[in-house]
Amino acid sequence: MVDSHLHFRPFGGRAIPFEELTGYLQKSGVHYANVYGIGQVLPVDSNCTYYLDCPGTPVRPRMRNDFVNAENYREDKPQDPSLTLSMTFMDLHHPETIPDGIALYDREFPNMFRWAGEVNVVKQALFPNLAEPATSQDIPLWAPFMKVLRERGIPITFHSDLGNDAEPTKYLHLMEEILDQYPDNKIVWAHMGLSKELAHLDPDTHIRILSRLLDTHPNLMVDLSWRVLEDEYFRKPGLREKYAAFLDRYPTRALTGTDFVAARTKDYQVYENELEVTSRINLALDDEAFRDIALGQNYFRLLGLKDTAPRICTSRSAPNAAVDNRLPASPATNTAAQAAPAAESDD
Repeated sequence: MVDSHLHFRPFGGRAIPFEELTGYLQKSGVHYANVYGIGQVLPVDSNCTYYLDCPGTPVRPRMRNDFVNAENYREDKPQDPSLTLSMTFMDLHHPETIPDGIALYDREFPNMFRWAGEVNVVKQALFPNLAEPATSQDIPLWAPFMKVLRERGIPITFHSDLGNDAEPTKYLHLMEEILDQYPDNKIVWAHMGLSKELAHLDPDTHIRILSRLLDTHPNLMVDLSWRVLEDEYFRKPGLREKYAAFLDRYPTRALTGTDFVAARTKDYQVYENELEVTSRINLALDDEAFRDIALGQNYFRLLGLKDTAPRICTSRSAPNAAVDNRLPASPATNTAAQAAPAAESDD
C-alpha cells in the first residue's frame, strides 16, 4: 500500500517522467508514497549519472531535485497515489543554511512539504565522492531546523550507517547522539542502519541495538527500504524468522519502502522487482505487524492522516482473502480493500 522511500529524481542525468512513475505506483497497487528527491547530487556539468561510476566527482546537497518534484506535483496533482513531498536539500555539515532553506520552500511552495529527508548523517558509499560523515560537533547545531520540524510534526529520515564489516558499530554513536538530543522529533532510521559496507553484522547484535533504541526513544522508527536488507540479511537461513519476530514485537515502529531511484535507465519492471524484493519480509509478519507495516497504518499515523489500513480477514473464504493469505493482491483488490474500512477509526 505504501512506498515511504521512493526517489523521484536520480543523482544525475535524466529521470523517469513524473506521470510515468506515478503510473508505476498505480499499476503495482501502491496508493501512498513519499516523493524524495536526492539532495546529494552530482554537478550539473558532469556527464556522470551515478556516483559509484565516478569516484572523485563531488556529490553535494542541492535544492534542485526538490523544486522539480514540487513543480511536477503542482502541475499533475495526483489523487491516487497520494503523495507526500519531502525536503532532501539539507546539508548537515552546514546546518546554519537549513532554516533559510525551509523558509524559501515555504514561500515558493507553501504547505506542500510534509517530510524531510532522506538526508545523510553518514553514507560510506559516498566517501569516494568527497562526502564526510556528520560529527558529534555538528549535531547540537541542528537545533534550529529540528525545532521547525518538531513544531510542524514533520518526520525526518536519516541515512546513518551503523558501521562496516571491519568496525560494525563505528558510527552508532551518531544516531544515539541525535536521538538523545532530539527526543521529541519524529525520526526515521533508513535501512535499519544497514548498508553494503556492513553485510556481515551478527543479526542478534543488530536486533539488540535496534530494540534498545526503540525502547528508549518512542519517536524513533525504522524503515525497511533497500534490497540490501533482503539480499544480505533477511534471505539468509534462519534470519527472516529472527527479523520477523523483532518486527512482530515492534509492529508500530517500522515503515515499508523500496529505495527505488528513478533514473531514466530503469523501467516499470525494475520498480516492480524492487517492490517485490523489499516486500518479502512482510510475508513472515503476524497479522498486527502486517497491517501496521505492509498495509500502511504506521505511515498514516506518523503523518497524522485520517486514512486507515484495511482490517485483515481471518476467514479464508472472505472477500479479501488475498490479504489474509499474504498473496500479492492486484491493484484493483488493493483499492477495494482500501475503500472498505474508510469509516473505521484506528484503534
